[in-house]
Amino acid sequence: MAHVSDLIATDIEQYLTQHENKGLLRFITCGSVDDGKSTLIGRLLFDSKMLFEDQLTAMEADSKKYGTQGEGVDFALLVDGLAAEREQGITIDVAYRFFSTEKRKFIVADTPGHEQYTRNMVTGASTADAAILMVDARKGILTQTRRHSFLMSLIGIRKVIVAINKMDLMDYSESVFNTIRDDFRVFAKQLNLEDITFIPMSALKGDNITSHSDNTPWYHGTTLMGYLETVEMDDDRLQRNPLRLPVQWVNRPNLDFRGFSGTLASGVVRPGDEIRVQPSGKTSKVARIYTYDGDLEEAVAGQSVTLTLEDEIDISRGDIISGTDQPAQTAEQFEATIVWMHDEPLLPGRPYLFKLGARTVTATITDIKYQVNVNTLEHAAAKKLELNGIGVCNLSLDRPIAFDPYTENQDTGGFILIDRMTNNTVGAGMIHFSLRRSQNIHMQHMDVNKAARAAQKSQKPTVLWFTGLSGAGKSTIANQVETRLHALGHHTYLLDGDNVRHGLNRDLGFTDADRVENIRRVAEVAKLMADAGLIVLTAFISPFRAERDMARGMLEEGEFVEVFVNTPLDVAEDRDPKGLYKKARRGELKNFTGIDSTYERPEAAEVVLDTTRLSAEDAAEQVIDTLRARGIIPAE
Repeated sequence: MAHVSDLIATDIEQYLTQHENKGLLRFITCGSVDDGKSTLIGRLLFDSKMLFEDQLTAMEADSKKYGTQGEGVDFALLVDGLAAEREQGITIDVAYRFFSTEKRKFIVADTPGHEQYTRNMVTGASTADAAILMVDARKGILTQTRRHSFLMSLIGIRKVIVAINKMDLMDYSESVFNTIRDDFRVFAKQLNLEDITFIPMSALKGDNITSHSDNTPWYHGTTLMGYLETVEMDDDRLQRNPLRLPVQWVNRPNLDFRGFSGTLASGVVRPGDEIRVQPSGKTSKVARIYTYDGDLEEAVAGQSVTLTLEDEIDISRGDIISGTDQPAQTAEQFEATIVWMHDEPLLPGRPYLFKLGARTVTATITDIKYQVNVNTLEHAAAKKLELNGIGVCNLSLDRPIAFDPYTENQDTGGFILIDRMTNNTVGAGMIHFSLRRSQNIHMQHMDVNKAARAAQKSQKPTVLWFTGLSGAGKSTIANQVETRLHALGHHTYLLDGDNVRHGLNRDLGFTDADRVENIRRVAEVAKLMADAGLIVLTAFISPFRAERDMARGMLEEGEFVEVFVNTPLDVAEDRDPKGLYKKARRGELKNFTGIDSTYERPEAAEVVLDTTRLSAEDAAEQVIDTLRARGIIPAE
């Protein structure tokens, strides 16, 4: 249902045309718990006549059961749809609502105020053009007000309305309004929030929502609806920015047509314009602009189009088409702010999938520079980011991508992080800038390569990755395998967990973060040794699948052989050759795998050794047989 218009009865086609061509403003409401966010949205829906009779009837009935306004109607119940929200009187999830007026269409996201739902607020704000920050006139600027203000500045919302609500409970006092306004202006200077509008209101009573209230004769500014109907939308600003077209699809309906489809993230494009494709840097000119409704002479930010070019150049999904005068940047290392959204913490060194637009690559957090306390804005050192944590980090990708700083273009500067095992979205990020070393460090070509080194040794480079619990027999079996390979004339090296911690990794402990870094370093060393043509054996607990998969991903197909030394915990604990299990059981050894730290069993190891029935010699022979079967060493 849309805003009621006389045209509906007289000329429905003209009305639909007008409605289709209205601008769409996306905005969020945020603030502290019980500041009136849901009530305000309910009031906007009611005043814009966006409610059916049955909805009004249901709202009246729900108000008697769940309402917080006594005998009055509780507008918040129009938005708080979850049973838990109604029972607690708070917002938990992001609730989206559509409404329209004669001038504009709107999508509003009601975001939660509790700190534990920070990720929900970030999700709702990610597509917003403007924000309404609710402030309870009785309480003034609270911790959650500051938190949401910081998140708004972080996400890049430029238009902010500070709605000083519940003025009816403060007798519409001008001094109360002025005090809150002045306090917020002082705080906002720390966040570079400049385009701020302050409005005194009562969402429940309707003061200064759609018309000026007689209760605030001292206020001469805009009403809330007046602001929403006239504020500049993001699409208008983006049209003035440089051309960016992230390629979502290479359109090849037949052999004679090759187009590049996507939604213009910013700028304007016309036939004949010179373009540059990033990250390849290849250039061409726009030949035609296709749409479903026919060719265009001009396309602007927000439009979905298909471009054809004058030259046949290689363009893939995830590339960015830019103007040649101001092309996108390309890099593989960045500084970025990351909002962590998963129960399992972010750990430096662990690989994640990095998705920016339609491009997905592998990323590693190389360093957490600091974590931001969203309540005080203080910076604190951190080795990991927990759920709802916000940190400034350095990232390294496995290949260069095209990008813009998030402050310049949110579509080409914002990304998500995805867990490689579950495909869950675990974080959202905003790129600040590329790291200088990303441009200054390049791979040096070497005439003698891995193939030449391997041929000299008459063997196939391989990494045998032994994994299992402490006491499973990894080092013993790996040592037996290396002894046999050496006797057969093969060039090998065994990286053992304890030995490596005496040198390369002597600075690492046994926290989850240190374990991840321990395996990352070992995997890098094993990769270098494989590049030297060696058969490399590694004997490490390596408890996490993500890191074992990271090590596998560093090598070429077939070069990584995972060997799961499958020993049940009770058997390993009975063996306990170093007495570590006894210490862990007494509480003297923290973060011990199998006791108070998790071991994630391999799901598809190339070799599984059941040490409850195999001796070390038999297990080593099984590994040797596998190497022969895979062609890594010659058959007997």
